[in-house]
Amino acid sequence: MNLSRLWTIARLDLTQRIRTVSWYVLLGVFALVLVGTTALAFLSFSGQEDSGPGVYSVVVFVTLLLVVLVSPTLSGNSINGDRDAATLAPLQVTQATTREIVLGKFLAAWLTGLAFAVVAVPFLVIATFGGGINPLAVVVSAVVLVVEAGVVAALGTAFSGILARPLFSVATTYLVVAALTVGTVIAFGLLGSSVRTERVDRYQSAQYDETGAPVCADGSSSCPNDPEQWVCGDWESTTYEVPRFDYFWWILAANPFVILADATPSTFDRYGNPDDLFGWTKYSVRQSQIAPEPVSSYSDCVVQDSGPTPEEIIASTVPSWFVGLGVQVIAAGLLLWWAGVRTRTPARRLPPGTRIA
Repeated sequence: MNLSRLWTIARLDLTQRIRTVSWYVLLGVFALVLVGTTALAFLSFSGQEDSGPGVYSVVVFVTLLLVVLVSPTLSGNSINGDRDAATLAPLQVTQATTREIVLGKFLAAWLTGLAFAVVAVPFLVIATFGGGINPLAVVVSAVVLVVEAGVVAALGTAFSGILARPLFSVATTYLVVAALTVGTVIAFGLLGSSVRTERVDRYQSAQYDETGAPVCADGSSSCPNDPEQWVCGDWESTTYEVPRFDYFWWILAANPFVILADATPSTFDRYGNPDDLFGWTKYSVRQSQIAPEPVSSYSDCVVQDSGPTPEEIIASTVPSWFVGLGVQVIAAGLLLWWAGVRTRTPARRLPPGTRIA
């Protein structure tokens, strides 16, 4: 593989993209979206001591959202679009190999997606003014964002080489991306709700006098603030079914937003609550790993433990981001290899009506 030819192919593809005015309009609209998002994020996290982590996480999530929404359109017709425009065949008769052509198209699509991350950099810098940002979280989230942009670009480029029609390849890329982002959440919710198990809730209520004060075990009236001295009645039980999301939490491991949140190190306040959107997303996913208790008991006459904090739950559960990211990278690599097979010349079989030159 010749790196010079690879970069030449990528540069030619990039030149075709940035030559149009619509490309700059798109980046400008994205910048305006980030202006409003950053302002609203500062207002939303203004109640925290340090608003920087929250604002930073919101901007990164919105950047990933824009990459996921726009990149399939920009990469989904990179190979078959050139075939329809009769510009692919002249490229194939040069010294450039099929691998260099496919990877060059992929590199151009990847850099195009990263342009949105570049536009987001000033807003990420503004987020640091809120204070409290963990440098390690910045590094990790930036790396994951770059890799996810590459995965989406690889999917679009691969389908543009596998499928003959640009419309179908763009639509297929959107369907796959939608399956990873929205489909995993829907599948997790439906499957978890469809599998249920029995749960028993036991409740013991305190006894109260005619004034509404709890009855004290020693007959006095000096125990309103001491539940262990109250008189309680008999235990009451309620049986019902609860969903088993702990069986299907692994489905969310392939979600790009879950991968980003799960991989980024979390910071917490003094109460054990996350400081940013990364941590709350991670907490929601990690909590689904915990199986529901078959029996739950609550008594008014016993001082109840407040339960584990989000920080404790995250620390006691299993991270899954590297599994999801690994599956995405392997799948994207295999699809790019298939695209190379379909683009290789001379071709033994092409779909009817496919333009060659």
